[in-house]
Amino acid sequence: MTKASKRFKIFIALLFAAVLLLIGAAAYLINYANIPPRQLGPYLVRRSTGHNPAIEQVGQQLQRILLQLDRGTPAQRSLQSWTIGAQNSAPPNPMTNAQVVLVSTATELRQAIATAHAGQVITLLPGHYAFNGDGSLYIAQPGTAEAPIVLRAEQPGSVFIDLNTSEGFQVNAPYWTFENLVIHGTCKRQEFCEHAFHVVGKAAHFTARNNMIVDFNAHFKINGEDGFFPDSGLITGNTLTNSTVRQTSNPVTPIDLVAANHWRISHNLISDFIKGEGDTTSYGAFVKGGGSDNRIEQNIVLCEYLLQGNPGQQVGLSLGGGGTGPQYCRDQRCITEQSGGVIASNLIASCSDDGIYINRSASSKIVHNTLVDTGGITVRFAESSADVEGNLVDSVVRARDDGLLRTADNMITGPINLYLGRHPVRQLFTAPEVLDFTWREKTPVRKNVEEAIPDLCQDKRTRQISYGAFEDFSSCLQMRKN
Repeated sequence: MTKASKRFKIFIALLFAAVLLLIGAAAYLINYANIPPRQLGPYLVRRSTGHNPAIEQVGQQLQRILLQLDRGTPAQRSLQSWTIGAQNSAPPNPMTNAQVVLVSTATELRQAIATAHAGQVITLLPGHYAFNGDGSLYIAQPGTAEAPIVLRAEQPGSVFIDLNTSEGFQVNAPYWTFENLVIHGTCKRQEFCEHAFHVVGKAAHFTARNNMIVDFNAHFKINGEDGFFPDSGLITGNTLTNSTVRQTSNPVTPIDLVAANHWRISHNLISDFIKGEGDTTSYGAFVKGGGSDNRIEQNIVLCEYLLQGNPGQQVGLSLGGGGTGPQYCRDQRCITEQSGGVIASNLIASCSDDGIYINRSASSKIVHNTLVDTGGITVRFAESSADVEGNLVDSVVRARDDGLLRTADNMITGPINLYLGRHPVRQLFTAPEVLDFTWREKTPVRKNVEEAIPDLCQDKRTRQISYGAFEDFSSCLQMRKN
């Protein structure tokens, strides 16, 4: 062997070693940083913006590559028929001997609300009820625990309320229930249709059940007023969505809860909450403002369902949201945004940013959620602590800025797989890109789980507890009749 050939072999060996070293270093950095590609891409674009066009093009191309690796190719989706969200069958009205007040016009509805008293059931007859810039429907008459006031349609899908107003129902009295309504924001400028429901101050024990609510910035806004807080509310079985991107710089969050305690947000379908202006960051639901003991469970949250491919950052669910000004906090300080919050048994999918974001929220429990095509779970800032257990996460789980994260028995994809375009958690399902979450093979089951775990799609789980939000997703689907 000549000296030249020996040198060449040594050179090849050194080059190969250098490549392996670089690959190892890159893998180490990716694993250490624990940042999903969908969040690194926008960062690279921001860093390259303002440089010469060639550098900007490199940043944009890298973002496209990273998004393709992480998110895959958008697929054509059709409308699904879910058992989560508003249903065609009316929930039973448990009130016996109630006084029924029949309403057939918008004027009569205003009058019935103004004169309502405990124990009444205000029943809207089938038809359309339009309110055009003439102020919210202000509710100040209280119900009681024994005799709440109910405002409802007898049959779901028969009563349509069109709101060309900033706020629809402004509720400032306890024990009101709204059910079986279809409510649509009809403002020509989307920034003007803020809330279908604004629940404030004295409106404790508010309930919204089995409603379809479309085209608002924040379908439900909940906050304190004059030193009172609307605690112990329930938002269950509703469908909350938007038909277009919201062209507003105002907050876009279908359930925006500030400073209230003991709420339960469950069995809702929340989708397509895209903020087109301002900071372009939106949330499916958050609870913040110094509240405590709020539960978000057994919901389907689809950040992008029919409105795919739009810019901006969509976060699925959050304890803490984007933070709260002290003047709006329950204790006027917001040392923590939330305490004792629970996010459990939710399916969260198709989010350009985090699926679950914990911001300055202490003693949080994040259990048995299924996250597919999201940025994963983030626990941020020293005030935050979270137990994360039994989740299926098609991304990363991470702590930032000194957040305290305790993980136990989750199935996680992890960053290196993401940068290689591999999605082992996503591949557990038949076709998640078109929202088919039936298991491809056998159900992944946890061992030695003794506590009762709620199921997204059915009342109880079997003794074998599966990872994630559900055992059998087919129970979440209604078969369409031809």
